[in-house]
Amino acid sequence: MNAADVNLYLVGFMGTGKSTVGRAVAQKLGFALLDSDHEIERQQNNTIPEIFASEGEPAFRAMERKFVEGGHPAEHTVVSCGGGLVVQPGMLPLLKTKGVVVCLHASVETILARTARHQHRPLLVAENPEERIRTLYAAREPIYKQSGTLILTDSRPLHDIVNHVMRAWRRDAVDFARAKK
Repeated sequence: MNAADVNLYLVGFMGTGKSTVGRAVAQKLGFALLDSDHEIERQQNNTIPEIFASEGEPAFRAMERKFVEGGHPAEHTVVSCGGGLVVQPGMLPLLKTKGVVVCLHASVETILARTARHQHRPLLVAENPEERIRTLYAAREPIYKQSGTLILTDSRPLHDIVNHVMRAWRRDAVDFARAKK
């Protein structure tokens, strides 16, 4: 495998910029962009909130695993992963067999500001969304921090974040491709 072909997986909490950064990085690399949540919605012909409501979170997590195991191209793809994908048992090691993993990170305050206007996040359908975010964030943060290069997205221009992601991907893709030979 050539380093220039290695997939990039963007992980991190909701509201850290995975979709926005993923779009910009994919464009710069000439890669396809897939969003794991959107792909699951397309495959299931149902929205994530509807899947959570009708089938439950465990069924959705199984759909995420199936997507990562083989529901997308093995090369030339940037995958913006749903916020909870990488925290499921066994998913981080599985992702690392598929390509380079980069974690986008932001403060709880930034996440609160970015997610406040979104009604399509089933995990935020709670009496106190801020408390829910703080609880989820605290539980997931240790896993995010060990998932790959950590890139802060707070108060940074998009082009800076994109350039940082590109540098991390280029560096890690060389190691990934070498290990696959």
